[in-house]
Amino acid sequence: METIRLDGRLLAQNIYQKLRSEISTLSHVPTLAVVVLGENAASTIYINMKTRVASSIGIEANIYHLSDKISTAQLMETIHTLNQDRSVDGILIQLPLPEHIDTDAVIETIDPKKDADGLTTKNLGGLMTGHPTIMPCTPLGCLALIHQARPILTGLNAVVVGRSRLVGRPMAQLLLNENCTVAQAHTYTQNLMELCASADVLVSATGVPGLIKRDFIKPGAVVIDVGISRTKDSRITGDVDSESALGRAGWLTPVPGGVGPMTVAMLMSNMVNIVKHQS
Repeated sequence: METIRLDGRLLAQNIYQKLRSEISTLSHVPTLAVVVLGENAASTIYINMKTRVASSIGIEANIYHLSDKISTAQLMETIHTLNQDRSVDGILIQLPLPEHIDTDAVIETIDPKKDADGLTTKNLGGLMTGHPTIMPCTPLGCLALIHQARPILTGLNAVVVGRSRLVGRPMAQLLLNENCTVAQAHTYTQNLMELCASADVLVSATGVPGLIKRDFIKPGAVVIDVGISRTKDSRITGDVDSESALGRAGWLTPVPGGVGPMTVAMLMSNMVNIVKHQS
C-alpha cells in the first residue's frame, strides 16, 4: 500500500491565496497582537513564521515582547489593555508560558471576541455546544488535512491520543461534530495499541517521540501527527514512527511540514473571521 503524504505547506499556501482576496474586501486591515514572554528559540521560530505569513497576506502583526519574570497579574494587565485597544482585532499568547504563570487565568483574560487562538472557555464552550465562533487553530488545521484524505467522515471511527485544552479535547469535539465515533486516549488508557488500531482516523498529540508504531495503525487509516520533538541528535520528529507507518497508513502528515503550517494558516483564517464578525 502506498502512503500518501498530507502536505500542510501546500494546503496552507492555497488557503493564503483565498485569504488575500478576502482581506482586500474587509473594512480595515486585521491587526494581531502577539504577546511573547522571554527568549525561547522554538517560540522565536514560530513567531517569525506567523509574522512573516501575516505580512505576506495583508495582516498586521505586532509583537509585545515581555520579560519572562513578569507576574501573572502583570501579564493579565497587559491583556486588559489590549482588550480595550480598538486598533487590536486579535490577541495571541505565545504558549507555553513560564511555569510560574497561571496559563488558564491568562487565557481567560482575553476578550473572547479577540481570542485569535480560540482557547477561551467561551469559545471552547461554543465548539462543545455546536455554536462555534472562533475555534482552536491546531485542531482546525488537522481537520482540514483530514478532509484532504476523507472529505466525508460520517460513520468513521476516530481516535485522538491526548486530551489537552490546546489540541486533544477540541480535536475530539470537531471529529464528533463531523459524525465520527470518537474515542479519546490519554496517559491512563489501557490497551492503547488495540484502540488506535481500530481508528479510520488517528490523531496523536502527545509530544512522545515514536509513540505510534506500525501496529497502532489500521491499514489505510488517516494518521495526523501533531507531536513535535527534538531527538538527542537534533532531529525533529513526531509522535508517529513514520518509517514503520509507511505502507501501513493510507495518509500521513510529515513532521515537520504537516500540522505546523496549517496551525498558522488557521490563525490567519481566524483573524479574517474576527474582522468579518465585527463588521
